[in-house]
Amino acid sequence: MSVYPIIMTQSKFIHQDHLTYPFEERGLQFGDGIYEVIRIYNGKYYLFEEHVDRLFRSAAAIKINLPFSKDELSDLLLQLLDRNKMTTDGKVYLQVTRGSAPRDHVFPIDVLPNIYAYIEDLPRKLENLRNGVSAITERDIRWENCYIKSLNLLPNVLAKQTAKENGCYEAILHRDGLVTECSSSNVYLVKDGEIYTHPTTNNILYGCVRMAIERFSLELNIPFHEDGFTVEDIGMADELFLSSSTSEIMPIVKVDNTQISTGKPGKITKLLQAAYEKDALINVNEATQTI
Repeated sequence: MSVYPIIMTQSKFIHQDHLTYPFEERGLQFGDGIYEVIRIYNGKYYLFEEHVDRLFRSAAAIKINLPFSKDELSDLLLQLLDRNKMTTDGKVYLQVTRGSAPRDHVFPIDVLPNIYAYIEDLPRKLENLRNGVSAITERDIRWENCYIKSLNLLPNVLAKQTAKENGCYEAILHRDGLVTECSSSNVYLVKDGEIYTHPTTNNILYGCVRMAIERFSLELNIPFHEDGFTVEDIGMADELFLSSSTSEIMPIVKVDNTQISTGKPGKITKLLQAAYEKDALINVNEATQTI
């Protein structure tokens, strides 16, 4: 994946080679910051307002005062696409930290947040979307404010690495057997034509694609329950899938070496994938051929 040359920093645009920060930077030293990843299809943002809204919620949750309005940030991000002449599939990574200041646990006074955003190519994971992926289960050892999209991701990184070392795509996290979410995605169980997922609490990140899935379910008359399920329930699922901005709606066909139902993506998952593609204005002919 390649990074596009023009980067947004603060309220201006520079070449990526010129982006520098002092070594006393609170995101680096404390993980004192937040971020968003926004999907791009055919050079256009998908679920754009949802991501911008969540960034502001996360900023408020950790007491960072952003130096611009939602409209001003949206305009800067749209300019970022234009300046890079972005026309394909990709993602924007946007990060905000409390700023640069001498290292001290207490918030610095009169310090502006450090902000930057860059674009990276990201082709769709068509083979995985068509055939499904495998996952493992891992104990959820994260903090109690997972609803904040903060930079403190070490437990997520460790879980994702364990999944990779076991030849799997994701790690499904649980607290005392109750499934919360995955290391970098939300997760859903389908049973008897109905969808179940962890309630919207501080223990999970309320994903932007999850918001869309709730909307799709309503439109498709598929019951959607914010009702948690357990690791034990996974083995009896008719379908299992995950969602995120980079993974879209991804079928899970095996967990801890146990096959889920037929071992193939199920009917509900495929219906949601089709709704996602329509909503994101993804080429329908291409989608029909691949998923």
